[in-house]
Amino acid sequence: MEKTLGVYVHIPFCRSKCEYCDFYSLGGGRSKELMDRYLHALILHIRETAALAPDYLVDTVYFGGGTPSFFGADGLKRILAEIRKRFNMDRDCEVTFEANPESVNAMTLHKLRSAGFNRMSLGVQNEADEVLKALGRPHTYEQAVFAVENARKAGFENISLDLMYGLPNQTREKWMQTLRTVLDLRPDHLSCYGLKVEPGTPLSTYYESANLPDDDTQADMYLYAVETLENFGYAQYEISNFAREGMACRHNLKYWTGGEYIGFGPSASSDFAGKRFTAAASLDTYLKGVHGGGVILSECETIAPRERAGEYLMLRLRTSQGINGDEYESRFLLPFDILEKGMRFYAEKGLAVCEEGCWHLTPKGFLLSNRIIGGLLELQERSQPLTRRGR
Repeated sequence: MEKTLGVYVHIPFCRSKCEYCDFYSLGGGRSKELMDRYLHALILHIRETAALAPDYLVDTVYFGGGTPSFFGADGLKRILAEIRKRFNMDRDCEVTFEANPESVNAMTLHKLRSAGFNRMSLGVQNEADEVLKALGRPHTYEQAVFAVENARKAGFENISLDLMYGLPNQTREKWMQTLRTVLDLRPDHLSCYGLKVEPGTPLSTYYESANLPDDDTQADMYLYAVETLENFGYAQYEISNFAREGMACRHNLKYWTGGEYIGFGPSASSDFAGKRFTAAASLDTYLKGVHGGGVILSECETIAPRERAGEYLMLRLRTSQGINGDEYESRFLLPFDILEKGMRFYAEKGLAVCEEGCWHLTPKGFLLSNRIIGGLLELQERSQPLTRRGR
């Protein structure tokens, strides 16, 4: 049976940087010459790397950024065609591209759908234009509505919308209105993220005067979203992600469940063949490295089994799938009983639950996930390895 592989392509270009964004991206647009050089570098990199994965079946491809749609449909089509040519690609492959509403039109969407893209992740964030402007978003809500309508007409049957809560001057009531308004677009998937003030972003220079909701208000917003989306048929399958039946993002699930993936482009990460490696967050370094045969990686390491066990806890407990004792012990040869005692402690507080042999966090538990996972990792560090024969 072939091993499955996810492919991530980072497009670092965007029209403008948002006030809160700390991803590696280059705002203000770039010349066609630079974009063409980047396209050529990606194609070369894909050709070289695909030769290392002859026994893998690519079942997910994800174009993130930046703003992939800003790069243009023709460039995205060429990259996807190269992936299809060089890798063994599943017929049912999930192919996602991220987009901003102002950077897609009917023609762009028809081109992408015809090329094999079948999932769009649209950055909507809010329904109030004044809020979007304050966040540095280059679009209006009306443009988001048109983008969804045009995507449906182009044949996209899997549309995800990104929303943010905990925004400046946002109340619980305003967040409720945002959800009600956006649900009228009937998305197949929703990602709801709490605003985080990251160092080095424009927002970080004035966040103290930005009138951000306090932690309790953000928690109320989060729990309201979980309850409301469940009532509308969206199952929560990860801390911030909700989907109609069968519409969970298969690519992102690879990250949270320990699947293998290869990333292309500056700042892109990979977890492949037992190693984790990350490209330097520099377009110049990437271009020189690919075209000139130089080093493009900022780090590369082999992950020790105990560290993998810790990642299993950290990532799986972000999901509704959770952690399973038998799987944990067989994969990492570490005892689960000490962790199960910890999970029972959290269950008594309404923060965790065991269903069908798997422990997972409740919505209230998700709010405290960093603290809970930190406690479990401390327990794991004190545990002694099992023998091959068992406990």
